[in-house]
Amino acid sequence: MIRSGAQMARRLSAGFLSRGPLFSAGAPAAGVPLGPGTVRTMVALPWPFSSQPRDFSLPNSSWGSEMMRLYEHYNSQCEVVTEAGERQRGPWRRLPSYNRSLKYATGGVYLSKLIQSKARLFTRNIRAPGAAFEYVVFVNKEEQRCVCVFQAGHLLEGPPGHVHGGAIATMIDAVTGTHAAYLSGPVMTANLNINYRSPIPLGSTVLIESCLDKNEGRKTFLSCKVTSTDGSKLHTEATGLFLSITVGKLLGV
Repeated sequence: MIRSGAQMARRLSAGFLSRGPLFSAGAPAAGVPLGPGTVRTMVALPWPFSSQPRDFSLPNSSWGSEMMRLYEHYNSQCEVVTEAGERQRGPWRRLPSYNRSLKYATGGVYLSKLIQSKARLFTRNIRAPGAAFEYVVFVNKEEQRCVCVFQAGHLLEGPPGHVHGGAIATMIDAVTGTHAAYLSGPVMTANLNINYRSPIPLGSTVLIESCLDKNEGRKTFLSCKVTSTDGSKLHTEATGLFLSITVGKLLGV
């Protein structure tokens, strides 16, 4: 699974999603001179995608009280007020989350077929609030730690009344991969080892915490645990290995 760092994603999305394509209206073919009185104009055709895509990491009506409480707890630490009354960046940072990924063709940094009209990020492919993966990720650069508040919807059922193990693995991969990308830039999942300790009730809110173990060259080693929100119950433990890749590898060149 290939991932890009948050900074790269923001730059790319800003470059491609903030404006529509420009076309020359009534312009002659290349090499054909313009005649007298001919006016060459540029017009912006309607852009079929919003320049302000939905950020799925923001609260919606499906979030329960525990989800909201933890969101507010970490979000309040993203910005702090000094004694002088000035606002400055806090220890935590909320990472925005969208439902599209950019696709590159070999040798180019353009969107395949303008934009993949049907492609969606797996954990964000259901727009109905509360139906599947509801989560928000916060990172702490100084502590090299990442926390995800996750609420599992009814479409993620495995054992009756509980979350499917594959959905839990998906979230562990998403959180640790995001954390590795934040720390090391573009990465690819190389290995995940998961131990399930106790089932997660469907509709409940849990914490997924990722911590950096070590870096060795291109390798980033992380450990992860899924717990109840008060930390009293351990649901899942995992370790992950992620390999740094070059931008050229990501672009297929």
